[in-house]
Amino acid sequence: MKKKLLAVALMLLAGCATKQYPQAPAVTAEEAAAFDCRALDQEIASARSVQHEIDETGRFDVLTVMGFVGDFGLGNGIAKSRATGKAQARLHQLSQLKTVQCAGAVTPAGAG
Repeated sequence: MKKKLLAVALMLLAGCATKQYPQAPAVTAEEAAAFDCRALDQEIASARSVQHEIDETGRFDVLTVMGFVGDFGLGNGIAKSRATGKAQARLHQLSQLKTVQCAGAVTPAGAG
């Protein structure tokens, strides 16, 4: 009986995410070598899109309620935090790469 109670308690405390957040991988050495200024602009736009998608996924909905009931919302909070951190890290890497590779290059009006 104690083992069953312990198993249930561990499952409740484990924190399971009911929402699926997009994941942004770190910039690889191969990507860094292959990206030109135009490709970097596209990747930066894509990274910003991932950030927006994370924000949209994090909005309050039925999955938020289910996550709260299951583990007080911890799983969804952790998943969102990790996804946000990865997206910010990729955007930062791409911005630094652009600064190095595109120094002095002319960028189109409105490009970031």
